[in-house]
Amino acid sequence: MSEYILEFKNLGFKYRAQAKPTLYNIDLKIKRGEKLLIAGPSGCGKSTLGSLINGLIPSSYKGDITGSLLINGKDSKEMSIFDISHIVGTVLQDSDAQFVGMTVAEDLAFALENDCVLLPDMRKRVDEVATTLNLKDFLLHAPGELSGGQKQRVSVGGVLASDVDLFLFDEPLANLDPKTGKQAIELIAELQKKTGAAVIIIEHRLEDVLHRSVDRIVLMQEGHIVADESPDELLSKGLLAECGVREPLYLTALKYAGVSIESKMRPSSIENLILSDTDKTQLRKFMKEVHKDKKASSKEKLLETKGLSFTYEKMKKRALDNISTAVSKGEMVAIVGTNGAGKSTFSKVVCGMENEDEGQIFFEGSDFSALSIKERAAYVGYVMQNPNQMISKVMIMDEVAMGLRLRGVPEEEVQEKVTKALKICGLYTMRNWPISALSYGQKKRVTICSILVLEPKVLILDEPTAGQDYRHYTKIMEFLRQLNQQGITIIMITHDMHLMLEYADRGIVFSGGKIIADKTCAEILTDSEIVDRASLKETSLYDLANLCGIEDAATFVQDFIDYERENVRGLCDE
Repeated sequence: MSEYILEFKNLGFKYRAQAKPTLYNIDLKIKRGEKLLIAGPSGCGKSTLGSLINGLIPSSYKGDITGSLLINGKDSKEMSIFDISHIVGTVLQDSDAQFVGMTVAEDLAFALENDCVLLPDMRKRVDEVATTLNLKDFLLHAPGELSGGQKQRVSVGGVLASDVDLFLFDEPLANLDPKTGKQAIELIAELQKKTGAAVIIIEHRLEDVLHRSVDRIVLMQEGHIVADESPDELLSKGLLAECGVREPLYLTALKYAGVSIESKMRPSSIENLILSDTDKTQLRKFMKEVHKDKKASSKEKLLETKGLSFTYEKMKKRALDNISTAVSKGEMVAIVGTNGAGKSTFSKVVCGMENEDEGQIFFEGSDFSALSIKERAAYVGYVMQNPNQMISKVMIMDEVAMGLRLRGVPEEEVQEKVTKALKICGLYTMRNWPISALSYGQKKRVTICSILVLEPKVLILDEPTAGQDYRHYTKIMEFLRQLNQQGITIIMITHDMHLMLEYADRGIVFSGGKIIADKTCAEILTDSEIVDRASLKETSLYDLANLCGIEDAATFVQDFIDYERENVRGLCDE
């Protein structure tokens, strides 16, 4: 038996519908039991690499393959997707797309049923998997009733039941809140330890994946492997920024202070990071130099709720419980909290998609509750979390133009505004594509684009950057910041703590249908009690402050963000 579970030998691949190859000369070997992170910007070829590994290419996606891929020492061209599925277990980005059973137990048993496993053995194996993944209390639940983290555990269980040699995780963090994402990475590490299987994680959220160690990082760009080395080696170089992948924030802060990052410092983990006294002094000195006292500013209230409560018919507990808050004109606010905390429900009630049980909503001082959904849409635009719930046209161009056309905007103006929005969202080259040909992340950009083009006074975005790589994430957020500076108020519902820190003026924290905090983002992400109650994740800048003996971590974090906005992004107000 070969020591390698996978061997790519000068492999190239070109989809039939494309003029140029997606992958070029891939040479890569993965040992049994090894843990690998494949990172890179959207379109770099990492998902195509994953489709080759699990057999979707050429089974479902046709194209021209050159070179070879050996799986367990056997050429993949001679293997069916059924054969490969007994070696490679895939956990998709969208857990809902992977469920086939009516209950969790049925879903866990699906692969065993296909293998004609005897019923007593099947029940025993399902029980073992459910015990391993803490799912025994949910075996009779429908998968759709579970939280995001529980759904992912069921997806893992579906492949774990087959006793595979390699786990392939395709963007496992995309739809999870920060605490659940952290648990997901811990689960993957635990699975590898228990099973001894190899693990491949395809993900662009590098810092979050490195919460648990990986053996190697394979960095891709434009269909090529540009780096294949240990995390410490890669993070001591400048390749990540060149490829549009975000490096850990604590390393960015050190670099701003002039600290040189070397592999011997063990930069891949803030817990294991080694800094000299000189490095720590240099960081403290730098942050003291850039600190600026902020003047409190008062702005006119734009959107306000008083005592807002709402209960779904099937729920006994209120989804929203006495919510009183206000968003001022020109603010950029982040709404954060665990899955099911009431964040999306709050937005739906404000927009009129659901009717409140109690309380009042005001817009520019007037009663907003008296307006219909259509009337409210002229003031507040809402981009839903699931793009499939918003899309109604076949072609991208028509989807983005639909709102303007329904408003009777002249076609010449429609074309001008749509073109501008498509370019900003990185979709212009795909403008004549059918939406069915897009990935989940690309569909997300289409829905954001279709609302941005309408230019409402308030823009509410539910997870605006989910599934986006750093380059597209930055482009979208920079555009939102530009809109904000032009007077459009932005409300972002997000699980991305980096987004919250970098772009929001303040954060509103939901937990159990209530608001438990309304502070600056730096104050929220350096408060362990709030972080724990709302299933957030403390920023690594907080850990860096503690490591360097900085007592006021919140001020340190805020100074870092202000410095980056002013000197790196040029985003501070004039």
